[in-house]
Amino acid sequence: MRILLVNDDGIGSNGLWALACAATARGHRVYICAPSSQQSAASQRITLAEPIYVSPYPAEDSNITAYSIVGTPTDCVRLGLYDLVKEPVDVLISGINNGYNAGMAVHYSGTVGAAREGALNHLHAIAVSIAYRSTQEMIDHLAAYAVETAEKYIALTLPPAAVLNINAPRCDAHMLKRPAFAPLSTANFLDTYIRRESPRAGAYYWLDSGALTEPYTEGSDQDLLDKGHITLTLIGNLADHNDDYLDFIMACQNTLKP
Repeated sequence: MRILLVNDDGIGSNGLWALACAATARGHRVYICAPSSQQSAASQRITLAEPIYVSPYPAEDSNITAYSIVGTPTDCVRLGLYDLVKEPVDVLISGINNGYNAGMAVHYSGTVGAAREGALNHLHAIAVSIAYRSTQEMIDHLAAYAVETAEKYIALTLPPAAVLNINAPRCDAHMLKRPAFAPLSTANFLDTYIRRESPRAGAYYWLDSGALTEPYTEGSDQDLLDKGHITLTLIGNLADHNDDYLDFIMACQNTLKP
């Protein structure tokens, strides 16, 4: 496969390069188009009125071509597909994000936004995230799982703009429970802002870092993550959902059993 990798944590992210290594280890050709700096919560924003600078980024493996882009995750996808990658791409994988993109976080996520941009451009697209501060061993395990899942995913006929969203909990690989398909939690964030006063410019605010949410329902992605499962959720227009997905669901749940 020819795989386009993107993320929102930036070109130097451990999760991004874990995916690249997992993909080349299985014989795939990898292109990386990633932001030069952190772009979390960028959603699907595109740059309209500023230049977007692109620089080649060093990669030791000859099967990896990488670019560092001063832009959003979605800018990276569009530049990759429209100009930088000169051959057809089979699948786009966005991540591995440092922190869950489960539940309502998918609407803010630059990781998911980049995957959605790939899907809008008629690619099979996957967003991959892991619990904050997971070990490199767990990141590498999830990267291998994501690449094997992508190999199965590209065989599906998908509804327009569908994205496969994968999340993994923070635990040792041998402690993981079976991967599970799950609906998005609809529990909203309970964010608060800290107000402060500047002696020169007046009031300003910091978003508090608590990341609390409303209670989530049993069986949702956030619930199953808390119980130790890797979760998979199909996001998008699934009105044409059919039995072809059942085989894929079973294949994912039987891949890389702990």
